[in-house]
Amino acid sequence: MRDMLKPTASFPNSDVRIPGSQLGAISVLGSTGSVGQQALEVAESLGICVRALSADKNIGRLEGQVRKYRPEIAAVFDNAAARDFSVRVRDTSVRVVPGADGLIEAACVDGVDTVVAAVVGTAGLLPTLAAIDMGRRVALANKETLVCAGDFVMKRAQERSAEIIPVDSEHSAIFQCLKSEAPDSVKRIILTASGGPFRGMSREELRNVTPEMALRHPNWIMGEKVTVDSATMMNKGLEIIEAVRLFGLPPKKVSVVVHPESIIHSMVEFIDNSITAQLAATDMRLPIQYALTYPQRKPSPVSGLDLTQLSALTFYEPDYDAFPCLSLALEAVEIGGTACAVLNGANEAAVSLFLRGCLGFYGIYDSVRAALDSIGNIADPSLDDIIAAGEAARNYVFCHNRVAGIERILYVDLGNRCNNSVWNTDRDTRAWTLYSSETAWRQGK
Repeated sequence: MRDMLKPTASFPNSDVRIPGSQLGAISVLGSTGSVGQQALEVAESLGICVRALSADKNIGRLEGQVRKYRPEIAAVFDNAAARDFSVRVRDTSVRVVPGADGLIEAACVDGVDTVVAAVVGTAGLLPTLAAIDMGRRVALANKETLVCAGDFVMKRAQERSAEIIPVDSEHSAIFQCLKSEAPDSVKRIILTASGGPFRGMSREELRNVTPEMALRHPNWIMGEKVTVDSATMMNKGLEIIEAVRLFGLPPKKVSVVVHPESIIHSMVEFIDNSITAQLAATDMRLPIQYALTYPQRKPSPVSGLDLTQLSALTFYEPDYDAFPCLSLALEAVEIGGTACAVLNGANEAAVSLFLRGCLGFYGIYDSVRAALDSIGNIADPSLDDIIAAGEAARNYVFCHNRVAGIERILYVDLGNRCNNSVWNTDRDTRAWTLYSSETAWRQGK
């Protein structure tokens, strides 16, 4: 059994070493997504065994991964896709497990040392907690886990002596900059932002942005939801919340600068006014590898930086008027309680509507703003409260954008099925009655 490192990501302990040369085995949750695919590339290059994989419904890509990496378990979140997948891989030894329980089983499979949590959205929360309860290292790429339930998750990790190592390039950079530093030596964390595809554009210029325009990120290749979040700068807001939870610092000690070159992935300023920065190519395989091998470093397939070819490193203040979602995240983390779960759930729903062409670019901000204003906050929530707050926010956004005449029918995309909900009480108690139906929302568009 590998010696456990400090259970939270803050101020990592450089004195602990992994004994021997083996890096153990991994489970990759969300293996068909961008981060998941790159995690498998890294695992292959390092000779790490893959024991479990998971997907939502992209079973074509998952089948190729199963045949290549030969895991023990393949979890498929969508039940219908899981049935189809079982038929497609019946000539292999893989065990197919469906639904949310399948994700948890993939996180807990025997013989795994590290769980790569790369599932998009709040579906990643419970399997991450399951991995923590097993005392495993979590290479965390799922923002929503810490945004919605960061205090709860970090406390659980400490209780179970489980490691949480960030995979986001910004948080990996901070993690590396904080190595062996004392908590009271930190003046502030400086998260860098590329500015997305619309850097420098005014609010007026952004009013007619289309999904196709928002999905053209200048520096990074990411999934659709994260790419849209980068375009609105909600992604950076979520990263502020994540950093507050991950490193145990107050919001006032986390700031953002726009750095278009994306060479400096983030920085830490210390009380003596010195700044430590982490520089690297824009390649997610590097922070993924560091999360798998920490505290060791291994040779990487990522290209090195030629500093002589860097013409400039530039920095700008964020434009809070053109990108107001950033301010919403700052507001939510200051409020605390269930506010961040509401922010995240409302944003998930609003982005899904935007990608479907049902909502304008600034409709994302308007919808999240309305949800934060309308859904009451619970200051000291339970895990059930956090999950319910996110669900209520998603429901509210679909209701807020409802076509006149069917305002009371609410669409909820829970990932595994489509439901419709009827608002049957006032917004203070936020009680919901869920009714199963596939077609009501589509009929109401």
